[in-house]
Amino acid sequence: MRHADVIVIGAGIVGAACAHVLAGRGLHVLVLDARLGGATAAGMGHLVVMDDNPAELALSQASLALWHAWGPRMTADQPGCAYTNCGTLWLAANDAEMAGAEEKAQRLQRHGLPCELLDAATLRRLEPALRPGLRGALKVSGDSVVYAPNAAQWLLQQAPRQIRFEQAEACRIEGGRVQLVDGSWREAQAVVLAAGIHATRLCPELPIRPKKGHLLITDRYPGVVRHQLVELGYISNAHQTDGTSVAFNLQPRSTGQLLLGSSRQFDTTDPAIDQDVLARMLRRALDYMPGLAGLNAIRTWTGFRATTPDSLPIIGRHPTRDQLWLAVGHEGLGVTTAPATAELLAAQLTGGPLPLDPAPFAAQRFSLEGLAA
Repeated sequence: MRHADVIVIGAGIVGAACAHVLAGRGLHVLVLDARLGGATAAGMGHLVVMDDNPAELALSQASLALWHAWGPRMTADQPGCAYTNCGTLWLAANDAEMAGAEEKAQRLQRHGLPCELLDAATLRRLEPALRPGLRGALKVSGDSVVYAPNAAQWLLQQAPRQIRFEQAEACRIEGGRVQLVDGSWREAQAVVLAAGIHATRLCPELPIRPKKGHLLITDRYPGVVRHQLVELGYISNAHQTDGTSVAFNLQPRSTGQLLLGSSRQFDTTDPAIDQDVLARMLRRALDYMPGLAGLNAIRTWTGFRATTPDSLPIIGRHPTRDQLWLAVGHEGLGVTTAPATAELLAAQLTGGPLPLDPAPFAAQRFSLEGLAA
C-alpha cells in the first residue's frame, strides 16, 4: 500500500522546505519526524549570503531570494516566525580585515547583491554599542533573521491537504519503504532524507560529522543593536575542519533580546555546556562589545551542525540506494539554504528545470565506495 508520493524524513527547516516545495508541485507528502531535536531548534536563524566558493554563493543567493518572498508572508500569518530584514554588518577590526571586506564587497556586487562599505565613523553611528577603534564594516542589506522552528511549522501548514505529518522514528529505509521503530512500514515512490545530524542513523555511509556550537540569549534590551553583527574572522573559523574555534556573532531578536554566538567544536556529541568554550566565546564578544558585561543572560544552550568534508550540503539522489534522495549536511547554513535546497531537490526528483548547477552538491563527489549500501 502506498501512503504518499514522497516520504520526507525530518521536519526541521530543510525537511519542511522540501515538503513545502514538493507539495506545491502537486505531490502528496508524508513527513516523519521523531522530535529528537536538531539544528533548526538550536541555531540563530541568520539568513546570510555566504561566498566562500561559487557553489555556496549560488545556493545562498538563490535561497535569500526565496526567503524575501516567504518571510513577510509567514510573519503576517504567524508573527512568531519573526522574519526581519535587519542586514548584516561584517566587522573589520584592522586594515587587513578591511581589505577583506572590500574584496567581499566586490564579489557580492558582481552577483548583484546590495552591499556597501562603512568607514569607522559610520559604523560607530549605526551601532554605538560596539567598541571604539574598529576599522569599519561591510553592510549586506539583504541578509535577514527568522525564528526557524516556527518557520518550519509554517512551511508544513501551507498545504495541509498535500502534506501529512506523523510523529514517528524511522529505523530503516528499503527502496521506497520506511520502517518505523514500532515495526510498521510507510511506502512511497521516493524517500527524502532530511534528518540533519540524525541522518547517519539511517545512512551510516554518509560523510557527516557533528560540529557542536554554543549560544546565549539575554534579557530584553530593545534598540541596543540594530543589525546582525559578525566579525570577519568568523569566515575562516566557520570552515575549520578540526579543533575548537569561537567568533563574535550577535543578533538582535524581535523580542528585544540579544542572541550571542558562536563556537565550533569537533569530536564531541556531549550536549552539555562546555564552560571553557562558553567563556572563550564571551571574552570574544566582550572584545567587540564591552557593554555586554552589564546585561543579563537568561539561557545558554548547545546544538550540533551536520557538516561534510567540504562544508557543502549533499542534495540529490543517493548514488546506490534506489528511490532515496538526500538533503543533508548543511552545517550552519541550513536555515539560510533550505529554500534553494528544496527547489533543487524537487527539480531533480520530478524532472523539472534545475534552478542551479547540482554537481557541487551531488553525493558522487565523495567516495562511491564509501557510499555503497
